[in-house]
Amino acid sequence: MDNALSVSVVVGADSPSGVILASDRFNTNKYGADPSLKENGQEKGVTFSAEKGAFPIGGFVGFPDNDPHSEIPVDDKDLLKNRPILDRVIVISAGVIANVIFAYVIIFVQVLSVGLPVQEAFPGILVPEVIQASAAARDGLLPGDVIVSVNGSELPKGGSSSVTQLVDIIKKSPNVNVSLKVERGGSDLEIGVTPDESVDGTGRIGVQLSPNVRISKVIAKNLMEAMSFSGKEFWGLSSNVVDGLKQTFFNFSQTANKVSGPVAIIAVGAEVARSNLDGLYQFAAVLNINLAVINLLPLPALDGGTLALILVEAARGGRKLPQEIEQTIMSSGIMLVFLLGIYLIIRDTLNLDFIKELL
Repeated sequence: MDNALSVSVVVGADSPSGVILASDRFNTNKYGADPSLKENGQEKGVTFSAEKGAFPIGGFVGFPDNDPHSEIPVDDKDLLKNRPILDRVIVISAGVIANVIFAYVIIFVQVLSVGLPVQEAFPGILVPEVIQASAAARDGLLPGDVIVSVNGSELPKGGSSSVTQLVDIIKKSPNVNVSLKVERGGSDLEIGVTPDESVDGTGRIGVQLSPNVRISKVIAKNLMEAMSFSGKEFWGLSSNVVDGLKQTFFNFSQTANKVSGPVAIIAVGAEVARSNLDGLYQFAAVLNINLAVINLLPLPALDGGTLALILVEAARGGRKLPQEIEQTIMSSGIMLVFLLGIYLIIRDTLNLDFIKELL
């Protein structure tokens, strides 16, 4: 749990750090982390604060532009809103860029230190588990068996398609003998399994199936190879994140319950740390990529929403939208994000195993 919490804290800090560095470059510097604390340090006109007892919804970077009590004149050239459009784009984008860079660095460190997990596919389908008193147990299948062919047709090498192919055949064969060729302890066996009929009329044999793959680790021989491995892994993880986000939006009714808040993220990280400490590298990298992609969405209260308003200003020849309209858009977005954060925290907390036991 400590490892997962450490990862979450570091990941939560790198995006604000990027904005801090960029804003410092343009002298637009005032930032913090959630509501203010009693202990504050001040340096170069920059106010750093950490929150005690704040909701764990995330860090933030605040500028004097949004502080109604700021003593800085509204026409000060160093206020972010008075900077040129390009300066503002760089500052607002810096958090996303920091997340992307940090994700790559995490993968790079993983490649150099513990190695990159690589899957090697083998023919057939692995049977990790056989349910007692099931058709599979009755007819002789054992955990650890590898099914290499069904009804005389060889199954393709690895991948989920081979599992789907076998499941489809079993479902279509209730009370009909299915011939399986099985590898067990270096020997090939022919086993006939007769699927039981389910209540919906389909066949089932009572086994857990998974692609027949083995995971090995690749460690780079030099820095160039490490950069190459890291780049390929980064793009692979990024593609998975973007595809997952597309599925979430296009099938929201089916995927809404899978949206996770900070409590669930820490819980998942703790589970990863317990099962495989090396997996924390990929967990942290994926988390950073997720933050970068989501933060780029053109929604109020996100960096993407602020960038969208800046682009609208650029398209209008440098004329900003009326301040009342901008404030209404951003305020509604902040309220939406706040309410969503509270909902996710409550829901994810109630879903924790030890909380369920108490209830």
